[in-house]
Amino acid sequence: MEPDEKPWELVVVGAGSAGLTAARTARLLGAEVLLIERHRWGGDCLWTGCVPSKSLIAQARRAPPARRRSAGVLEAHDVFTGIDSARESIAPDDSPEALRGIGVRTLQGEAMFTGDQSMIVGGRSVEFTRAIVATGSRPSVPGIPGLAEVDPLTSDTIWELRELPERMVVVGGGAIACELGQALARLGVQVTIILRGPDILPGEIPEARELVRSALEVDGVRVLTGRCVVRFHRDASQECAALLDDGTRVDADRVLVATGRRAGVDQLGLIATGVETDDCGWISCDPTLRTDNPSIWAAGDVTWLPKHAHVAGVSGAVAARNALLGTRRTMHDAGAPRVLFTAPEIASVGTQEPTGRDRVATVRHVHVDRAVAEDDTAGFTRIIVDRRGRILGGTIVGPRAGETLGELTLAVDQGITVQRLTSVMHSYPTYSDGLWNAAIQESQRRLREGMAGRLASLMRRRASWRARRGVKRR
Repeated sequence: MEPDEKPWELVVVGAGSAGLTAARTARLLGAEVLLIERHRWGGDCLWTGCVPSKSLIAQARRAPPARRRSAGVLEAHDVFTGIDSARESIAPDDSPEALRGIGVRTLQGEAMFTGDQSMIVGGRSVEFTRAIVATGSRPSVPGIPGLAEVDPLTSDTIWELRELPERMVVVGGGAIACELGQALARLGVQVTIILRGPDILPGEIPEARELVRSALEVDGVRVLTGRCVVRFHRDASQECAALLDDGTRVDADRVLVATGRRAGVDQLGLIATGVETDDCGWISCDPTLRTDNPSIWAAGDVTWLPKHAHVAGVSGAVAARNALLGTRRTMHDAGAPRVLFTAPEIASVGTQEPTGRDRVATVRHVHVDRAVAEDDTAGFTRIIVDRRGRILGGTIVGPRAGETLGELTLAVDQGITVQRLTSVMHSYPTYSDGLWNAAIQESQRRLREGMAGRLASLMRRRASWRARRGVKRR
């Protein structure tokens, strides 16, 4: 049946992580669902985010150190061919053909709302009972004088390169700037990161970001903090330069802008639906992801939620269930797991700073045998524990930190105590020993100092008394 012949039970706008999950969830629930995508199926995660960036990082990690200062056109071709291959291998899973195979109807085109429960897609009228907006976000480009003239790259457009520049200026100091900056430096690009803030990665705890900054500098990245680019300049020879507020000039062949993202709602015609946006441009919705229009929900990067693919996916499932079943499951912006894929990785979840009677247990990776064996001991594992021994959150810095984070995330989500975690047998030697040993450290402290310790002492003395009585009887 054509999309304009009936009101759809659910229409999902946007086929990225949130929209795909929403549509698949809706089909599992038996709904008739129409998924609309204006550009590429799979969204930012597949084409300009997680997949290409992690492919680039992996290839940079494998680059022989002797070649990291002499990248050439052939090597660059191999790098970007590898990225294309990774995307093309995953793309079929998110294709219209795969979606139609599970009963999701698809439609390619630009969607624009025309009323509370109607829209136009490429000239077709589409009516719906409920809808989910999952149109994601896109890079925000600051209005720095001269920036447009130097043809800046963003996290969306950098993948169009087929040659690596000799010198690159990166504006911004967040996750994208650090991940791509380090990877490019390892491939031989002379990278300068410029940011107006006092330090990179402002959302991470100080010790974690200090380790990453040190690693960036070891890899040859120049980091300029507390600086502001006042103007970009391109001369007659096509050389471009960033002119800073302290008079410094930084020459570059290309500029990468990584200064944040903004919601992709400009062409949606939300005014016709009564759906509001907040002061930052994100769609306003309550914790159940319902908007001001009771027929419309929002999911993923277009909302106030953290901008991670896994958060988008979960929010898509939540929005679909709430929209179709009338449930009120909620999403929250605090405590979501996140991984920075630099070397070392930073993996964090839940509470990061202790309050009241919370305790902090930290294990330096000089005491993790796997890290010692691999001669990579600069990291640490840190957990926050409440007075009842429950793990509230933590940060892991080191190789494969993102893999260890799964266990820590489960512990936080399920309110697992350090005592329970220590009772689980762990394989040896692994980097997850850091988490286990941090739990053991706190569990032992509680045994020495708390009620559990006093009870153990009483039981020990009682067992000793009974043992002595048994000896006397014999």
